[in-house]
Amino acid sequence: MTNRARKSMTRQDADSRVPRYLQVASVLRRRIRDGHWAVGDKIATLEELEHEFDVARVTVRQAIDLLQGEGLVKSFQGRGTFVIKAVQSNRWMQLATDWESLIAPIRDHVPQVLPSEPRPVPRLEEDDGTPAEAYVFLRSVQKRSGKPYAYARVHIAKHVYAQAPKQFSTRVALAVLSEIKEIAIQRAHQTVVVGSADIEAARHLGIALNAPTAEARCVVSDKGGVVLYIGEITYPGDYVRLNIELIAQEG
Repeated sequence: MTNRARKSMTRQDADSRVPRYLQVASVLRRRIRDGHWAVGDKIATLEELEHEFDVARVTVRQAIDLLQGEGLVKSFQGRGTFVIKAVQSNRWMQLATDWESLIAPIRDHVPQVLPSEPRPVPRLEEDDGTPAEAYVFLRSVQKRSGKPYAYARVHIAKHVYAQAPKQFSTRVALAVLSEIKEIAIQRAHQTVVVGSADIEAARHLGIALNAPTAEARCVVSDKGGVVLYIGEITYPGDYVRLNIELIAQEG
């Protein structure tokens, strides 16, 4: 990386809301994933990383500590920091860009339902639609091969929940909603934000505090503009990829 590029990156990242040590850890993690450092290799020294990222020594140490917590590296006094495990390629969870591809993969999933108290008021943004009179709040963890991959907080309009309470209590709520023929869905939109795990998400997903996450927020409304579903789903960042076909191949 040239000095000009490094300074440019530093200026851009300085305005980011993501803590600097998470930014540094993300770059180091990516280098391990891409094979820049293989298992057994010694990574750059604290001093070299301090100068490269233009951050304080304590920031570099925080980044290294995070990667140690993930089991990727180990520091030895007087010897340096070494890669002890490769980053696994777990990016099998594709974030959907249309309704059917959103529903299809979750239709048969069986979530682990969590206690739903206390019941927060659903967060609605200006262009989401009109709130329903009341909502039922659900929380769950979804797993694959016994390993958590999604932590869901969902609000379902109470009049919709009343149509299939057993199904909503045992299946993924969005899949159930899509199958209720009496409900005319007019709009569904999803936004995705790259973030970091808070204490609650870290505990339920079995990841380190402040580990990278993808946070998807999905809102579904009916023909009258009434919001029927608000889902906030947190995924470990190393499980998710966004794949959008920009130009389709011709057969």
